[in-house]
Amino acid sequence: MAKSQYTEDNIRSLDWKEHIRLRPGMYIGKLGDGSSADDGIYILLKETIDNCIDEFVMGAGKNIEISIQGTKVIVRDFGRGIPLGKVVDVVSKMNTGGKYDSRAFKKAVGLNGVGTKAVNALSSFFRVESTRDGKSKSAEFEIGELKNEELLEETTRRRGTKVTFIPDEGIFKKYKYRNEYVELMLKNYVYLNPGLTIIFNGEKFHSENGLKDLLEDNNNMNDMLYPVVHLKGDDIEVALTHSKTQYSEEYHSFVNGQHTTQGGTHQSAFREALVKTIRDFYGKNYDASDVRKSIISAISIKVMEPVFESQTKTKLGSTDMGGKFPTVRTYINDFVGTQLNNYLHKNSETAEKLQRKIMMAEKERKELSGIRKLARDRAKKSSVHNKKLRDCRVHLGDLKKDNRLDSTLFITEGDSASGSITKSRDVNTQAVFSLRGKPLNSYGMSKKIVYENEEFNLLQAALNIEESMEDLRYNNIVIATDADVDGMHIRLLLITFFLQFFPELIKENHLYILQTPLFRVRNKKETIYCYSEEERRNAIEKLSGKPEITRFKGLGEISPDEFQHFIGDDIRLEPVMLDKAMSIEQLLSFYMGKNTPDRQKFIIENLKVEVDLVEENQL
Repeated sequence: MAKSQYTEDNIRSLDWKEHIRLRPGMYIGKLGDGSSADDGIYILLKETIDNCIDEFVMGAGKNIEISIQGTKVIVRDFGRGIPLGKVVDVVSKMNTGGKYDSRAFKKAVGLNGVGTKAVNALSSFFRVESTRDGKSKSAEFEIGELKNEELLEETTRRRGTKVTFIPDEGIFKKYKYRNEYVELMLKNYVYLNPGLTIIFNGEKFHSENGLKDLLEDNNNMNDMLYPVVHLKGDDIEVALTHSKTQYSEEYHSFVNGQHTTQGGTHQSAFREALVKTIRDFYGKNYDASDVRKSIISAISIKVMEPVFESQTKTKLGSTDMGGKFPTVRTYINDFVGTQLNNYLHKNSETAEKLQRKIMMAEKERKELSGIRKLARDRAKKSSVHNKKLRDCRVHLGDLKKDNRLDSTLFITEGDSASGSITKSRDVNTQAVFSLRGKPLNSYGMSKKIVYENEEFNLLQAALNIEESMEDLRYNNIVIATDADVDGMHIRLLLITFFLQFFPELIKENHLYILQTPLFRVRNKKETIYCYSEEERRNAIEKLSGKPEITRFKGLGEISPDEFQHFIGDDIRLEPVMLDKAMSIEQLLSFYMGKNTPDRQKFIIENLKVEVDLVEENQL
């Protein structure tokens, strides 16, 4: 066996942009194509906006203007502007930035001076322009390489910084920005910064009531057990209520304006403080799960020099607040213990409703305790025998890695479909859960059915979401069913299950539909996979002659070799998103309830629209 040589020639020194482009995941997490809210193109946008937010926090600039047209992004703030002599350095030299100086940025989001450098290095075009003191300075880059640096010029423009960039298609393949994800990001920014105004493609985003607005905008008021409890301190803000219908816990947590989607020390401290305060107030040692069941909450704290567990800042690792408070845990416990206790004393009606809710949760938990034990045993036994879940190495412990952001669970039906995906998948990060037949229509049923129904119980166990979303094992949950009537029905039944019992999976953008091709059009030289009739017609025209056309009727008909394309780099995912105009109860009642005539009328009317479109395309 030949030994590989290890000499001086094997040692390389990368400059800043080469390192970012070679290891983009270290700086922006996963790449993606824009179908997921945490894909890299949104991280680039976030890193740029974070600098604008830091200006607002420091009292400079109340407005931010954002434009996204196709792949081109423009972000303009009206803050202090980058010091003109450092415009190039700030976006192209590592370990360079004002945030190392706490006099200029006390509680900023980005503290390591990497953000805009990553945007620059990962963009095919990047332009930065700073205006201050009646002068402006600009520079243009291509994939981090300086191409043009303009001299200082006099100007009457308002002070501030303007960044324009186009994510590099060599890194982010076939990507597109989804306005829904951008708008969700911008809403969080204004909730966390009352008084800030963001204009995105002409639409205004503004909040006066902070986290109270977040909960009220994201949830139907009729589903709230009591009005949102809104508590504010110098470096902390909390909002909470309980849902009348939701079963599990829902948390929105933030640090220095950063949405920590994976929680962290502050979220854990809040959950602990909530339980302790409730127990002390009522003088009863309620079970923690009963206190937190159905909670909908948000917490935001500001920390001096926060430590996150990754560059993408999705989980807080800091234990210290900085300043006079010794720990995050102590600070949050003291604040919640005092403020929530005072609120409940002053609002007896809310206190009574909350206690009744806790007692109902306790009663249901005790009634379900025996069923839960049997269900857990069944899930454990099934997992051992590998009947339903074919897990990925991230969770099997074969990789020295525990990163939910990199994991996907495909939910599919039937042996042939699950077999194709299992043989085609990336065993490191992709898992497969196999359904047996059509799931139950769970609309209107109690949580008891989750444990009594084998499919639902095992799916819940695979996702690890019985107690809290904090323990969710897979970042992407993908429904992979045939593109026919039965496949569509299975999709609806699964979506109903998640809406009924785990709506936060959808609210937090974890649920997707796998798009697979309907047709394969090929000749001897080229193969084109088509996802619609229009793509099929275009493929036939492109290949000319008489190409071979195959219509895929089910996932099981697609060979594993072909399937690799559809769940690999070229995967197409359609996110399942909630329409805020309709509550979850209204949604489920209309589509899955017993109002057959209304639903039939809706289908007929919308079917006519589809028929008209088809006829128009054929003319």
